[in-house]
Amino acid sequence: MVKLDILSDPICPWCYIGKANLDRALEQVGDHPFIVEWHPFQLNPDMPAEGMDRRAYMEAKFGGQDGAVKAYLPVMEHAQKAGLTLNLDKIARTPNTLNAHRLIHWAGIEQKQTPVVSALFKAYFVEGRDIGDTEVLADIADTAGMDASVVTRLLASDADMDDIRARDAHSRQMGVNSVPTFIVAQQHAVPGAQPVELWVKVIADIKAQLEQADGA
Repeated sequence: MVKLDILSDPICPWCYIGKANLDRALEQVGDHPFIVEWHPFQLNPDMPAEGMDRRAYMEAKFGGQDGAVKAYLPVMEHAQKAGLTLNLDKIARTPNTLNAHRLIHWAGIEQKQTPVVSALFKAYFVEGRDIGDTEVLADIADTAGMDASVVTRLLASDADMDDIRARDAHSRQMGVNSVPTFIVAQQHAVPGAQPVELWVKVIADIKAQLEQADGA
C-alpha cells in the first residue's frame, strides 16, 4: 500500500473539488493502493474563534463584491464539472476551522477520517451549516459513528489545539502555501484540485511500480 497524505481545509472549495475528483478516480480504478490520511491546514489561521460574516469576509478578501464573484466563477465551473453542489448563498458565516480540524484528527484515531471530512464538506458547501459550531461538529461526529458526547466534551477543552496549530505551521515551513496538497508516498507533492484523469494515471503508474517490485 502507498500513503496518500492530503492537506486540506473543510471550508476550501478547491479541496472539496479535489476530493471529489480523487473519489471518482478511486471508484473508476476500483482496486487502488492508497492509504489516505487527512492533515490540517487553515486557510485563515487568524480568523476570530467565532468566525465572521461571510459576505464581509469575501468582499474584504477579494476587494469588493465584483472581485468575490469573479474569484468564484472558476470554482463554480469546476464544481459543476465534478458533479458537486455548491449552495454558496446558504453560507452565512465563514468559520474558524480549528475545531473542525480537531474533529478530523480524532476521527483519524477511530479510522473514520474520510467520512468525517466528507460530512464537513457537505455540511458547509451544500447545507450552509456553521462548521465552527460545537453542536454542528458533534452532530457530524455522530453521523460518522463517533460518540457525540465525547466529542462535545473534547471540543469544550483545549485538547490537541496546540498539536493542530503546530502541524499547520510545520506544513507552511515545508513550503505548502495552498490547499489541497496531496503528498504521494511521502515524496511527491501534487498541489491543487487535479482532474480525474491525472489520478487514474498516477494510480496506474504506482500499481505498475509495485508489480515490478514484487516481481523483482
